[in-house]
Parts: sequence; structure tokens; C-alpha cells
Amino acid sequence: MSAPSLTPEIVLRTSPHLHSKRSVGVIMRNVVYAMLPVCAYAVYNFGISVLALLVVSTLSCVLTEHMFCRAAGRPSSIKDSSVIITGILLGLTLPPGFPLWMTAVGGFVAVGLGKMLFGGLGFNVFNPALVGRAFLQAAFPTAITTYTPAQATGRFLEFIPTSLTLPFMQPPVITDWVAKVRIDAFSGATPLTALKFDKVTTEIMPLFWGNVAGSAGETSVILILLGGVYLVARNFMDWRITASMLLSAMAMSGAFYLSNPTAFPNPLFMLFSGGLMLGAVFMATDMVASPVTPLGVWIYGAVMGVMTILIRLLGGLPEGVMYAILLANAVSPAIDNLTQPRVYGTKKKAEAKA
Repeated sequence: MSAPSLTPEIVLRTSPHLHSKRSVGVIMRNVVYAMLPVCAYAVYNFGISVLALLVVSTLSCVLTEHMFCRAAGRPSSIKDSSVIITGILLGLTLPPGFPLWMTAVGGFVAVGLGKMLFGGLGFNVFNPALVGRAFLQAAFPTAITTYTPAQATGRFLEFIPTSLTLPFMQPPVITDWVAKVRIDAFSGATPLTALKFDKVTTEIMPLFWGNVAGSAGETSVILILLGGVYLVARNFMDWRITASMLLSAMAMSGAFYLSNPTAFPNPLFMLFSGGLMLGAVFMATDMVASPVTPLGVWIYGAVMGVMTILIRLLGGLPEGVMYAILLANAVSPAIDNLTQPRVYGTKKKAEAKA
């Protein structure tokens, strides 16, 4: 009988060595939960048209991903819930009365071109929802700039007429519907449009609560921030990106305001208007398209905040959040490469060459 071996057994395994119960599906479902109050308030503000908009947008994205997976001969990936986030975000970036057939087209482009063409989840360079939104803005510029008032009478009993426009048919005149629901003094302009072209600013509190004309997601600031706090508390969102984007936007708009208070709005107006809050919390923090280095996330957020204000105040468009995030997505790999931390025990490149 041989003696037992005293040599310790060493087991080698590949990374990751740390395991967590937080799967992709768990993270994505929590993001959906964080957006539900925002969706509910959007429906409260604009009625059944926004409910239909969100449903059509989400279904279009889900069906597109399922179709692409089947065409590629692999199992459907819709169970991870990431495509649901894309659908909801796309719907929230659209006007409440946006035609539903156009919404379906946007969902197809968002997932097909913005996600599956790159290889699916984890490979997309740009935020898919914003890819779909950018396509819709280029393809249907009139429809995507046609807005309706918030909290209109009868919004839970009938659709905004433009929602049910048939494909390639002339939509109803929205001012006729506005007159029908007896809304006085509605110009069809969002706060940012009124600022850009009429030099008129909106009071802060309506912007804070979202009781103004605009996209479906230009809603309650407090609900958006609470959703962000929930995700940060669950460690599902990098708060530094949101903080950097909002702080840089406030600093840039503050610089313009201090230089000429009569020509430029105050920073709070810029923070609460348009889609800045929604973009900073739910879009800029896309785990795939954002940097991962500690310094890189701050630079990434600052690029988006500064670009948003520059486009709004100096560009030809009233809103700049979408383009700012897409541009930052494009330079995200470069930011990561330039901000790689020094490996412990090694010298910086400049010191090594000296």
C-alpha cells in the first residue's frame, strides 16, 4: 500500500475568477423597471397615443431582433431584455403623435442597423435607439418635429390624429385637432424650439415636471433622476458618466449665460429642457458604447455635455443630445485607449523613453 502524496493539488482555471448572480438579463430588466415610471408619466401627459407609441416601438424592436437571430441560424436573444430597453428608449425620443407605422420602421432600423449588423448585444458601436431616432429624423423631418400639447382634454379617449396616419398618406393638420380639444395659445413649439427661433424661454417648473410640448420622454425630471438613483444603488449604472455630462452641460451653459444673460438662457433651463436628462441617465450610460477607464468616463461625459450645449446654442438645430451621444459613442474607443491607467510597477511611456 503506497503512502499518500503530500504534494498539494493546484487547480488552474481561466477568468473570470469572481462570479456574480447578476446576469445580463437581470441588469437589463432592472433598467426596464427604472424606466417604467417615466413611461407611465409620459402616458399620463399625452394619453393613449404615447401608450401605443411605446408598444409599437418595443414590439418592432423585439420582432426585428428575433427575425435577425433566426435568419442567422442562432437562438433568439430577446430573453436578455436589452432589446426592450431599445424599444422603450426609441419611443420616448419620439413626438407623442408620431405616426405608428413610422415608429415601426424606426424600430427595425434601430435593431437591424444599430445592433444586429454589428453582431448583436455587446458589439454595437452606437446606442441602437439613437441610431433609429437619427434615421427617422433624416427620413421624416416634418413628422418628427410635429409636437402636441401635454395633458390635452380627452387624451385617454382618443388618439392624436397623426398617430394613425396610414403609410405614405398625408397626415391630418394637427392645428385642427388642437382647436377641437380647446387648447388655447399652443404654437406647436417645444421650449428649445421657442428659444432657438423666437428667443422665448419657458418657466423652470413646467420643464421640471415635463408639462410641456416635446418628445414623449421629455417628462418629469424627478422620475428620471429617481430611476438613475435606483440603478446606481443596484450598481447597474456608472453615475460618473451622468454626473460628468450634466455638470459639463451646466458649466458650458453657465459660461454662455454669464457672457450675455440677455442672449442666452440660464443653466437650469438648459438642464431641464429637451432630452438632456433622459439622455444623461439612460442613453449615455450604455455599457457597451461607453468607456471603462476611470478617467475616460469623465472625459466621455464631458464631451457629451459640452457638445449638447454647443449644438443647442450655436448650431442650426434646437436640440443636440442625440448627436452629442452618437459622436461620443464614435470616439469612445479612442478615449479608452488614451486613458489607460499605468500598470502597477511600470513607468510611463515618457519616462521610459528618457
